[in-house]
Amino acid sequence: MKELRTISGTLAMSLVAAPSAFAGTTKVYSSSVLVLAFVGFLAMIVVIQLIPAIITLFGAIKGIANKNENARVANVEADK
Repeated sequence: MKELRTISGTLAMSLVAAPSAFAGTTKVYSSSVLVLAFVGFLAMIVVIQLIPAIITLFGAIKGIANKNENARVANVEADK
């Protein structure tokens, strides 16, 4: 019985919130060129900072792979 009450409560809350999710707005996007330039500049900073982060990530993965490969070679040589 408690489960049914929980399910019906959840369904009721979902139905109450659903119309606002699909509400249309008549507001027109009207930012100035300076605002768009500022947002573009921020996006450019984020992308430029991602480049060294990606290079560092690949270097770390490569180092881990080489460490595992060296350990595997050492184990093979020890078995001989």
